[in-house]
Amino acid sequence: MSAVVQVEGLVKRYGGTVAVQGVELSIEQGEIFGLVGPNGAGKTTLLRMLATLLPPSSGDAFIGGASILREPDAVRRVIGYMPDSFGVYDDMKVWEYLDFFGRCYGLPAARRRQMIGDLLELVDLAPKRDAYVQSLSRGMQQRLCLAHALVHDPQVLLLDEPASGLDPRARVELRELLRELRSMGKTILISSHILPELEELCTSVAIVDRGRVLASGRVDEIEARLRAGALLRVRLVGDEASREAAATFFTNQPQVASVQRLPDGVLELAFAGSDDATAALLAEAIARGHRVLTFSRAASDLEELFLQVTARDEPPGPPAPPAPQTDPSIPPGQGIQA
Repeated sequence: MSAVVQVEGLVKRYGGTVAVQGVELSIEQGEIFGLVGPNGAGKTTLLRMLATLLPPSSGDAFIGGASILREPDAVRRVIGYMPDSFGVYDDMKVWEYLDFFGRCYGLPAARRRQMIGDLLELVDLAPKRDAYVQSLSRGMQQRLCLAHALVHDPQVLLLDEPASGLDPRARVELRELLRELRSMGKTILISSHILPELEELCTSVAIVDRGRVLASGRVDEIEARLRAGALLRVRLVGDEASREAAATFFTNQPQVASVQRLPDGVLELAFAGSDDATAALLAEAIARGHRVLTFSRAASDLEELFLQVTARDEPPGPPAPPAPQTDPSIPPGQGIQA
């Protein structure tokens, strides 16, 4: 595998405001890479720079080996860009919409006809071929916009909040479509603030806030960097006394930092040992007669990791105002009234 998208110190300033601050990213061929962050984090600005629609203040990025600064036309040939807000031309049929953009890319008529049929099948809009684009639902228009981004068969897709405004069924359909595109060899960079959706879809993520990448990699890699050890979940069977005895056993183990009681006979252990030590802990618990039903490492979800990373990066708040000076000679409640 090789990096198909390489971002090197991209910066974007608007006057005195820095919207993107020295972003570094490396995205491998065939990945679905998620940009995770709140609204205003700089995700759209970053994607617009990668799409060569916005010049960076400094830094560079390479997509398919081409520089967004020195070879923007070469970059545009290998990317498909879907903005967070888009418009479809009124009074055009679905096939005409795709044919128009095929002409813009200089595709010959025979190739355009084949492309239109293939793309409409891919995005499940073949029955709507002769419908007018303004008659489509929001989800259908979203899929049509994605088909538009695929007209020239790009290597890399840049998708800015593609699930925004979609109902649950349309979101599921979009996720399945993106997985299919990945199976076809596409590399996909997708931004969203809907964290559970990215967690289900992405192979890697970058957590972005205030224009900076705070952490990047696979979710389990980010979790490993954040935690000194593992979080283990142990489900027990038996009465309350046996569960209490198991909790006492785990609490007394030297590598267990804390034990938390959860519902349904589950113990959550903060464990600082290695994988071998984890296996030894389970063996010892069973040897002591504790009835362990399940024993597993608890994986952090993306939302939890996002909160952990951004909490560490919170800027210090303003200093507290000085306490008002009081005259000890004035009894309480008899000061100057506003």
